[in-house]
Amino acid sequence: PMSLRAIRGAIQVPANTASDIAAGVQELVAAILEANQLRPADVICVFFTSTVDLNAAFPAAACREMGFANVPLIGSVEVDVPGALDRTIRAMFHVETGKGPDQISHIYLHGAAALRRDIAQ
Repeated sequence: PMSLRAIRGAIQVPANTASDIAAGVQELVAAILEANQLRPADVICVFFTSTVDLNAAFPAAACREMGFANVPLIGSVEVDVPGALDRTIRAMFHVETGKGPDQISHIYLHGAAALRRDIAQ
């Protein structure tokens, strides 16, 4: 049976440029889809956050270019905690899948792997 599941992920990008933000989002989204055997049609919505130092582009815009035209996407600013990892984009996907919670792959790439060493792929 199909269920609603949440999938988390994050990526640290090299710089606050529109091209680095877009490339990072697209790398993260592709990795989440591949690891969980999903396509955009399986995605109910995606919520992005960016650290305050990333303001050159909207993460959702890069995601939309990957076939997410009919998927609700939104972005927000991550809480600015002193000493937290900089240049980081986080994502939470809500998806329809037949996989159980223990079969979901959460994806943390580049420097963001340090955020969740317990579940990073």
